Amino acid sequence: MRPRNISAAILASDRHTQRGFTLLELMVVMAIIVILATIATGQYQKSVTHAHETVLKSDLAVLRRAIQDYTLDKECGPSSLDDLVSSNYLSVIPVDPMTHQRDWVTKQDDISLSPEQSCNGISDINSASQDVSPFDNSAYSSW
Repeated sequence: MRPRNISAAILASDRHTQRGFTLLELMVVMAIIVILATIATGQYQKSVTHAHETVLKSDLAVLRRAIQDYTLDKECGPSSLDDLVSSNYLSVIPVDPMTHQRDWVTKQDDISLSPEQSCNGISDINSASQDVSPFDNSAYSSW
């Protein structure tokens, strides 16, 4: 019976000596968590920027198509983006994803899309943002 009491005493003393983590172990785990959070934040910012660029490209394509359709149908370019909404070529003018406002930069040229075109109006549209894409180093206003 004695050996049982000795092993029970050893197990009881082992439980009291292992109460938790040391300060060094906690600091190592916290450092690893900080490093991983920093990497994740950088990747998240890249994903957000890439999503904004994708929306910008899509919005520009839709706006340019609406301008072209309006010009070909009416034989005159729109004088403002509101003309596209009032004529049902667009349901609403989209928000520029880079500036978060409806501040598109319109361009008017003397270029005619057809021989029947009687007047000119908006011929192209760009973002008002002065920022540069971190992926291809081009200005958003040149897209």
